[in-house]
Amino acid sequence: MTGIASRFFVTAIIYAILGMTLGLVMGMTQDHSQMPTHAHFLVIGWVTFAIYGLFYHAFPSAAANRLGPVHFWLAEISLAVLLIGLFMIFGGRPEAGEPFAALGSVGVLASVILFAVIAWPIVRS
Repeated sequence: MTGIASRFFVTAIIYAILGMTLGLVMGMTQDHSQMPTHAHFLVIGWVTFAIYGLFYHAFPSAAANRLGPVHFWLAEISLAVLLIGLFMIFGGRPEAGEPFAALGSVGVLASVILFAVIAWPIVRS
């Protein structure tokens, strides 16, 4: 696995570790206020990014698309911004976190739409 496929998969593993660590901390402290943040770490960071990595690995022509790096950076930066916002919101600072969560959410959606633009022609052929 190389290139964008590798980068997505490596960051997916990192998000899996971070999300599971957050879940363990929540369980140990019996403070589950960060449950939505935990879920976003795992569903978007681990599952979605791993799927992206596997797709780019299975379809090298998609990885060679000039939009691939744009997709990678848009997805990564958007998720980081979203997670910062969620940590703030569920950590008791909703007014500070909401703009981050909103911007990150729009970015994550845009990255999924960009992935669809990249993947659709390959899936259809």
